[in-house]
Amino acid sequence: MLARRLHIRSRAWPLRHFCRASSGLPQPRYDVIVVGGGHAGTEAAAAAARVGAETLLITQKIHTIGALSCNPSLGGVGKGQLVREVDALDGLMGRAGDWAGVHFSMLNRSKGPAVWGPRAQLDRPRYREFIQSELLSMPRLTVVEGSVEQLLVSEPDADRPGTHRVTGVRMAGTSSNVHCSCVVLTTGTFLSGRLFMGQTTSPGGRMGDPPSGDGLSHTLRTVLGLSVGRLRTGTPPRIVKETVDLTLATVQEPDRQPTPFSYMNTETQCPSEEQLPCYLTYTTPGVERVVRESLHLNCHIQEDTKGPRYCPSIESRVLRFPGRRHQVWLEPEGLTSDLLYPQGLSMTMPPDLQLRLLREIPALERVDISTPGYGVQYDFVCPTQLSPSLQVKRAQGLFLAGQINGTTGYEEAAAQGLWAGVNAGRAALSLPPLSLSRTESYIGVLIDDLVSRGVTEPYRMFTSRAEFRTSLRPDNADLRLTPKGFEEAGCVSAKRYSEVRRVGLGLDAGLEALQSISMSAPRWRDALNTTCISETKSTLLSAEDVLQYKYITFKMLATAFPEVFSPHLEFAQRLKIEVLYRSHCEKQRREMERIQEEESLRLPPDLDYLSLNASLSQEVREILHRVRPDTLGAATRLPGMTPAAIVHLLYYVTKAPHRGSNPPRTSMESKQSQSQENTGNIHHKDSDTKLYSSNI
Repeated sequence: MLARRLHIRSRAWPLRHFCRASSGLPQPRYDVIVVGGGHAGTEAAAAAARVGAETLLITQKIHTIGALSCNPSLGGVGKGQLVREVDALDGLMGRAGDWAGVHFSMLNRSKGPAVWGPRAQLDRPRYREFIQSELLSMPRLTVVEGSVEQLLVSEPDADRPGTHRVTGVRMAGTSSNVHCSCVVLTTGTFLSGRLFMGQTTSPGGRMGDPPSGDGLSHTLRTVLGLSVGRLRTGTPPRIVKETVDLTLATVQEPDRQPTPFSYMNTETQCPSEEQLPCYLTYTTPGVERVVRESLHLNCHIQEDTKGPRYCPSIESRVLRFPGRRHQVWLEPEGLTSDLLYPQGLSMTMPPDLQLRLLREIPALERVDISTPGYGVQYDFVCPTQLSPSLQVKRAQGLFLAGQINGTTGYEEAAAQGLWAGVNAGRAALSLPPLSLSRTESYIGVLIDDLVSRGVTEPYRMFTSRAEFRTSLRPDNADLRLTPKGFEEAGCVSAKRYSEVRRVGLGLDAGLEALQSISMSAPRWRDALNTTCISETKSTLLSAEDVLQYKYITFKMLATAFPEVFSPHLEFAQRLKIEVLYRSHCEKQRREMERIQEEESLRLPPDLDYLSLNASLSQEVREILHRVRPDTLGAATRLPGMTPAAIVHLLYYVTKAPHRGSNPPRTSMESKQSQSQENTGNIHHKDSDTKLYSSNI
């Protein structure tokens, strides 16, 4: 059905654009204007429209909306959690990934479910078509081609913070101004972008597309007085599939049971038997030799502009880790594409040397290049100048999202775009801004890291950045965020909200069922026909206790007690994960409540934070040493402080002896003595119990 709809709409797009271009914009004023049609821009425009704001999306080319500019993949460890959260807030990315995916896999399966990473290889045209189909049929959203020359700026409203007010945009090549209440800039790599290949440089934000106008950068720097920096990234060459000897590479098959990104989908569009494999090969000493011999011909790598540490070019890898063998993943670009994407081989040397380098790699000895790799350098705005709503602090009505904030990756851009769009739409409708806490979402972690710490290199999401990742799992983003998206933000549909309520009630019923049966260990061993439960257990075990064992599945319980558990098989995996982490998540919740109660706790003035015997990072120690907050509440509000650091600081102050004196008394002293056992570390079951959580 969607394919048919896409076909019909694609024929209508040229006429729709022609009508707009010939008669000017349909209206001279909008609630929200979004500049840029990449992953941040599409999510921002869609979110603002869902909130109820009349929205205009301005993009250089309509047919490149939703384009996968670099790698043809989505998700991964940390990034997959962001995709799930974007979907939970009714964003586009997850559903687009399910429609366009041609290879689905769950990364990190050997570790606990909290750090699993849903990932998919994508069909480029199908992904782009899905995004365009959604946007071009969305109520309250207008899409036009064009470039923005500069922002319209006026005096600020006296009753709001800020030194300027952004009131609209001026289109390039015309004298027309378009007015609005809020602007969302999602310029990606196009803000003063330059392309690098060998010793050749040219203006541009992506091969074949020009950069944004100089007037926009001038407005940000000079008119608004924002601090602007410079970052770089790059992309690999695209290689011709038929010139690759895939028999010399290791095959990586997709999962037999694909896991969709979207909570609204139970299966992916591409059946598992039709999905494509990926292939793994490695660099050789010849690759390092080509890199070193071509350094004098490589302008991009000679620049001191910061590039992505966790997705570096092959030149950077060779220089940083000489003598090592590096992985190269050969990834499909689509079901019918004749190209492969060599993940791990971003490079900016001259094209002839790129071909020479590629042919030093097993499976690529006779490879041909379709499009050479290149580097991009672009301006970004230091994100500490933003509020948690992603609004520029000194510019009323201006929001920033995506790589303009110093991040890298489709998923990070989409997450920011969605939240900036929500808040821009709310601001335009005179509603208060909303923020996401790092205790409730990876999006909150991302935004808090950006606005409180800033960036010195392109920011990428990892599960290790989230202190409460056992609570912020990829399986429960809908329960965490969809109610807030519907009840507070207004960006979630009633259909999705109704579905998540159904799921929540189903999980509650399943947990009640698990708590309704208790038996001795021998009886459980007999009922489940398993030996993984220790016979020495002297206490009764509930079904919830038993399900925490690694090799016990909910389906086994349903087979043994069909009348009790069969009605809940729909939620089998989610119930398994829920019981694994339930006690630990409850402990984390109590820790956060305790911090809130103890905000007035005074910190000893003579604490030596630099040598404190507490689990604090060096960055946190330096912040505390420099500021020396008087109370725990003051410490929680310091830029760069994390909830985990506050927990460790609270524990140290209330438990550790201080120069022979008693530690500060707290309002929780009596409660601590009563609940000592409940607030301690997680107590695992017998040594024969293999818990997923032990791997976190």
